[in-house]
Amino acid sequence: MTIRRLLRSEFRKLTSTKMPLAFLGVLILFATINAFIVIAGTDMDGSKTFISTAADQQSLVAFASNGFILAALFGAIAVSREYGHHTVIPTFLASPRRHRAVGAQLGAVAIGGGVLSLVGTALTMGAVALALPTTDYGFLVSAASVARVLGAATFAGATGAVLGAGIGAIVRTVGGAVTGTTLALVIVPPLVVQLASETGSWMPNVLANVVAGVGTDVSTPAALGALAAWAVVPAAIGLVAVQRRDVV
Repeated sequence: MTIRRLLRSEFRKLTSTKMPLAFLGVLILFATINAFIVIAGTDMDGSKTFISTAADQQSLVAFASNGFILAALFGAIAVSREYGHHTVIPTFLASPRRHRAVGAQLGAVAIGGGVLSLVGTALTMGAVALALPTTDYGFLVSAASVARVLGAATFAGATGAVLGAGIGAIVRTVGGAVTGTTLALVIVPPLVVQLASETGSWMPNVLANVVAGVGTDVSTPAALGALAAWAVVPAAIGLVAVQRRDVV
């Protein structure tokens, strides 16, 4: 089976279930929460200076960090459920060279994660922009900054989905994959930073904020490379695991 057909098959798997709708619901919830923060939130003195500058607003709508985590969960569920439902068997029968099938799976998941994060950012921006007229401030983020935030979210979503897919291929159960992804991105990083503070600049949430233009912990090229490394390592381990073990 050609790579194009394999990719098309993987896209059908991703879009033929209710999983994308469930994640869309989560994104709408995030956007609603941000709108509520703009409308009802205040600083300690009762003012709304947290949205008074373009930098403040850009930080509020930057979704790359959240997009990375959500897309990672998306990738983990998308891949691990195939082993749970055994739908991966006909895929490997149709493409005995498993690295091609896994590559198509990672490619489809990366695109899906990128789109998911992009949509989440667009929804958040729209919600904040609609909520700002209820305050004394308008939408101050420049077009260039908007483009950067959207691009950063897309890249973070794609890399996050690949990371989650790698964990899903290693663990092969939905519960285990979700747990492993949560541990890797939510629970373990703060513990590592406490033990070695110099690692803080290389955690995914910090790197995603740098790419989105709301952080300066490392350079943008370094942040892009480090985020890609976060994705490539578990994906490579997952590929090796898939090639060396039985399918079920």
